[in-house]
Order: sequence, then C-alpha cells, then structure tokens
Amino acid sequence: MEVYRIQDRRREMRHIGLIGGTFDPIHYGHLVIAEEVRATLHLDEMVFIPAGHPPHKPGRNVTPAIHRLTMVQLAIASNPYFRVSRIEIDRPTPSYTVETLRILRQQWGTNIALYFVIGWDSLEDFHTWYEPTGILEHINHLVAVRRPGYVEEPAYNQLLEERLPGIMQRLLVIPAPQLEISATELRQRVAEERPIKYQTPEIVEQYIQEHALYQDKTKDARK
Repeated sequence: MEVYRIQDRRREMRHIGLIGGTFDPIHYGHLVIAEEVRATLHLDEMVFIPAGHPPHKPGRNVTPAIHRLTMVQLAIASNPYFRVSRIEIDRPTPSYTVETLRILRQQWGTNIALYFVIGWDSLEDFHTWYEPTGILEHINHLVAVRRPGYVEEPAYNQLLEERLPGIMQRLLVIPAPQLEISATELRQRVAEERPIKYQTPEIVEQYIQEHALYQDKTKDARK
C-alpha cells in the first residue's frame, strides 16, 4: 500500500534537473550527460542554466551571454525534455548557484523536486563553493556524474561527509558516458582554424562561424 502512495506522490510532484555552466560553447559532452541523467532518473525535464557572470572565471573573457544562450537554445531545440533558463543571464550580479536556487524555489514553489547536476571532479571541491550548505538546502538531490565502471571508495564518501555534513543524504551518483570534449579546446581549435565538427551540434558550429566567435583577433590585426 505504501508503494502506491509513493508512486502517487511522485506523479503529483514535478522532477526537474538543473545543469549549469558557462557553455562557451555548449558541446556533445554537456548534452550526453544531461540526457543520461534525465533518462536514468526519469525526470520531467532538464533545465540548462547558462552563467551570466561566472564568479569562478574572473580572469577570462567570457563570450557575451546572448551568444552562449543562443547556442544552448539551438543545441537543445530537438529534445522536448530540454529547456533553457535565462535566470543567471538576466541577473547583473555574479552567478552564485545558491542565489539561483533561492530564486527558482521562490518562483516554482516547493512542489518541485530539484536535481542539481555536477561533474565528478566538481564533487571533490563542492565544499569550497559559495554557501554549499545553502545549495543543499534548496535542492532535493545533488547528482554527481561519473564514468561507467568507476568504483566508489567508502573512504571517499566519508571524506565528503566530513567536509560537508549532510551531503551523503542528498547525493546521487549516476554513471554516464564521458566524452573527451572540452569547451576550452573547442575555442582553441576555432582560433587555430581547426575543425570542431562532431564535437558540437552542427547548428552550433554554424552559429560560431556566422558570428565569428573564438577567432584569433591578433591574426586579423597582423594582416
């Protein structure tokens, strides 16, 4: 009888995945992880949140938000479960995750289960993020994505809990294909006039070309 009540409760509540990032540019590595998490956890939708003013990248010139937002919109257009949020792009202050989650909770209410997705590498330093405890308070689950076949060490889980008490109660670990694609490398390849085909959706590749993104401006100055 309890099983049916749990199932009914799940139907009443929407389950939404959140995946943030600079997306400069978005590529197949992002998309594969988002879809794997959505399908594995049977989420109702996956929301991409491009960073407006990423506080962890103060020394790098980030591509204007309108371009990064548009590239995400183009990349996810064919997936009915994917959508994009402008919440961080429209906010003039730095894109701290805890502030984003607070606003989303105010807008969406408590009848939404939030699954915040991070990479396995980010899990290790999650305790150093801005107000990590606040992040955990505003989500139902922290979803860490790792390579298939990776064996979790009990000592590692203990270390996570010692660094941030309560994290193990919220943590879900999902194995997902890890494509060796880097946004940094994609920008470098474009600057060097090397191909990025098959690493990002073709429509994103076309957008990059049409708007001359990531090109080596010094090359034009030398001509």
